Amino acid sequence: MSEFVKTRIANRTGIITLDRPKALNSLSLGMVRDLAEALEGWRDDAAIDAVVIASSSEKALCAGGDIRFFHEVGHATPMGGSALLEDFFTEEYALNHLIHYYPKPYVSLMEGVVMGGGMGIAQGGPDSGIRIVTEGTKMAMPEVNIGLFPDVGGSHFLSHAPGQLGNYLGLTGLTVGAADALYVGLADLFVPQAQMAALKALIEATPGSELRAAIEGFAAQFAGQAGASTLEAQRAGIDKHFGAGSVAAVMASLEQDDGAFFQKALGAMRQRSPLMMCVTHALLVRGAALDVADCLRMERTVVRHNFEHGEVLEGVRALVIDKDNAPKWNPAGLEDVTQEMVEKFFAPVWPDRAHPLRHL
Repeated sequence: MSEFVKTRIANRTGIITLDRPKALNSLSLGMVRDLAEALEGWRDDAAIDAVVIASSSEKALCAGGDIRFFHEVGHATPMGGSALLEDFFTEEYALNHLIHYYPKPYVSLMEGVVMGGGMGIAQGGPDSGIRIVTEGTKMAMPEVNIGLFPDVGGSHFLSHAPGQLGNYLGLTGLTVGAADALYVGLADLFVPQAQMAALKALIEATPGSELRAAIEGFAAQFAGQAGASTLEAQRAGIDKHFGAGSVAAVMASLEQDDGAFFQKALGAMRQRSPLMMCVTHALLVRGAALDVADCLRMERTVVRHNFEHGEVLEGVRALVIDKDNAPKWNPAGLEDVTQEMVEKFFAPVWPDRAHPLRHL
């Protein structure tokens, strides 16, 4: 294991602790490989009955992929040509698939920031996932903000969210808290931050085979304490506006609504990459009809095209490297995005037999 990924076993439960607090546990290629090694090793180990992923800091489980790394290696060679960049996304998406179909209970302690790639390592599938949030959880799929798109399986879990909630989260990139995460179906249980130490002690003291029942029993006393869901309160408007059929139609619909919630959504979309919002919209339409493996294969194709285009490199430059917050999106305006531009992002890069995720 690297210095940023710690593993140990307690009471037949494998415990992974992310320990890169200065970077909010942003995932490097080495961390992705360490996570995969640990999870693959425990998957068929008869001495391990459950897995927990947590952070050494309550500030963040994981803020996403290491976007400074993306920028550095994306510019090191012709755009998108870095072998390390290719390896990162191939191995990250394979890890997301491993987690979704993990055959043992997979407990995510989603304290603090859980965004982008952090969602990918937290979203255990319906047969394994036990996703726990606190009042300090800050959840988002903010990729359109840096000229990327909701990947790490986002084309699956956002497209399968109720109504138009996935489109809202994917197109705006805005952050939600515990109550909204529970309402959307991206979390299972709420535990107050003040009780997380007690929960972690319970995990240590409980045999792995009994962990799911013990955690659910512990969290039951806090049911309903996450507060009211803003997304639930705004659901009718979200479904109306974000079901408009295209990004342009969504924004035109939002312009007719003077409610503060929807004006905030519109303001966010006006700052995002017009092209990648349109790609995201198309991605979620396609993802709704695909299984997890095919969604990840689709995302792997789209991310290759994204780096070749350069939109994400410009977004990271503007928001993270130079911090001028003035990305020069290409094209600059939504009216200049054509269907042909969007379709190019889904064009096959490899024959099926050579796709880097063909074995999923």
